[in-house]
Amino acid sequence: MMQDQIIFDDEYFMRLALSEAQKAFHADEVPVGAVMVCKNRVIARAHNMTERLTDVTAHAEMLAFTSAGNHLGSKYLHDCTLYVTLEPCVMCAGAGFWTQLDRIVFGASDVKRGYLKFNEGLTHPRTQITKGVLADECAELLRDFFKSKR
Repeated sequence: MMQDQIIFDDEYFMRLALSEAQKAFHADEVPVGAVMVCKNRVIARAHNMTERLTDVTAHAEMLAFTSAGNHLGSKYLHDCTLYVTLEPCVMCAGAGFWTQLDRIVFGASDVKRGYLKFNEGLTHPRTQITKGVLADECAELLRDFFKSKR
């Protein structure tokens, strides 16, 4: 079977996002990673870079949106799924709305700053949400990071 014919699952792609989050962890950034998938192919990978770029908008999701849009030559990310290790914040959910993603799959919930606390309507009506994929592993990486800061 050729790679184009292999169907990967949500856990597979979330593990790739976790790999990106590990890169952020080692760069002393909040360990959030994102992977954008279009038609079963990874078209963008990103992790938080707010410290490195001194840019509060340099969240993993925002960087993945930009990279994926450049790859596709479109501001719309139809047929795409964003895999992200932490529930998107309001800014990232809003940006996801404008990209018209097919799906957002996230790992750990963010009860303090996640968009679901504020407004579920921040995602595009056609965007499907899948929560909790590898949530424990995603949350553990975040806990380890913040524990190291105390």
